Amino acid sequence: MQKSLKKIFTVPLYLFGFILMGLLSGYLTFKIMSFSKTVDAPDLKGKTVIEATDLLTRVNLYLNVEGEDYDPTITVGRIIRQDIPPGNKVKEQREIRVFLSKGPKVQSVPDLTGQQLHDAESIIAKSGLRIEKIIRVHSRTIEKDVIISQRPNQDEAVMDSLSLVVSLGPYDATYVCPDFSGKSTDEASDLARQLGLRIELVGQGDRVKTQKPKPSSLIKSGDTIELHLEGEATSHG
Repeated sequence: MQKSLKKIFTVPLYLFGFILMGLLSGYLTFKIMSFSKTVDAPDLKGKTVIEATDLLTRVNLYLNVEGEDYDPTITVGRIIRQDIPPGNKVKEQREIRVFLSKGPKVQSVPDLTGQQLHDAESIIAKSGLRIEKIIRVHSRTIEKDVIISQRPNQDEAVMDSLSLVVSLGPYDATYVCPDFSGKSTDEASDLARQLGLRIELVGQGDRVKTQKPKPSSLIKSGDTIELHLEGEATSHG
């Protein structure tokens, strides 16, 4: 009877001890894994595959080349980006995924200086380029909407985008509108030409009777002055 009771209690004790050992072993394994050494991800941008592999091996990491992409600034075959940013903590034995440069998508840049902007836009699109920035400046010598300069130009490194400097034409000059009344059409045309004005003749005759806008009004170069000539038919109410 006593031996039987001893057996009954001995079996559960062994079982309990086995379970306890299993739990302890699992806990220790978890702690060891959770305390795996972490390292700083190195900066791989611009490196060759060989250089990157060497850097990663030193910190017990691995290289995984995911693919390629165009990049106008980094040499073909060198790394342009990585999935773990440089300096971020990462556990040892981890793979760092990278993309390699295929070089610039655009192989050459057309010379656009001296061309109208709307004409240049179609050339830019066909070349696979894009306009990054347009800077507009006044110019006394270059007409409005003509490209003055570009960056990059044909002698510089190829990029996939362009910055253009485009003319706004000359500054608008403001004048006090002269009095054209009494002047011949030839005299009025000469004066308008000197001031950069356009004229519109209304009626018949060879001398100006009235004008619109009135004398002494503020006008600017390029404005149109309506000149009513002597002999213009008048309506009667």
